[in-house]
Amino acid sequence: MTTSSSDAQPEKVAISVKEMAQMCGLSRQRFGQLVKAGVFPAPLRDEGSGRPYYPPELQQVCLEVRRKNCGVNGRIVLFYSVSTPAAPKATRPRPAAKPKAPVLDRHADLLDGLHGLGLTTATGGQVGEALAHLYPGGTASVDPGQVLRAVFLHLRGKNSADKLGRKE
Repeated sequence: MTTSSSDAQPEKVAISVKEMAQMCGLSRQRFGQLVKAGVFPAPLRDEGSGRPYYPPELQQVCLEVRRKNCGVNGRIVLFYSVSTPAAPKATRPRPAAKPKAPVLDRHADLLDGLHGLGLTTATGGQVGEALAHLYPGGTASVDPGQVLRAVFLHLRGKNSADKLGRKE
């Protein structure tokens, strides 16, 4: 077979299945499927290591199969066109992210803890009110676990008081 200018690539004495798949513009997996189907020739195996390889003659056969869309088994095969990486699109600068409500940011850890304890209806506003009631001087010197416990009990008690007629 003659080598066309589009196939003119430096020939190696042997290439791996992965390299052959790349030369044909296919994934290694798809190339292997087509080898099993008889579209491409099977690779030779090194006697010492058993590794599969393609010598120059089989490289040319594979490239010819790809070029002609006709497998070595004589069947027509249609390949998807090789996609080339698109040029980077001009991007517009993203608008600045809207800041989250400060109450939610301030109390996100407490809300996560309350949800973990089963109080899934608690809101940032309720947590803020509970903290203001329980710790008017702030929580800087209080253990976070104690704060979570106190807020949980406060909100649970408040919810229970709101639902006096309800049995739990």
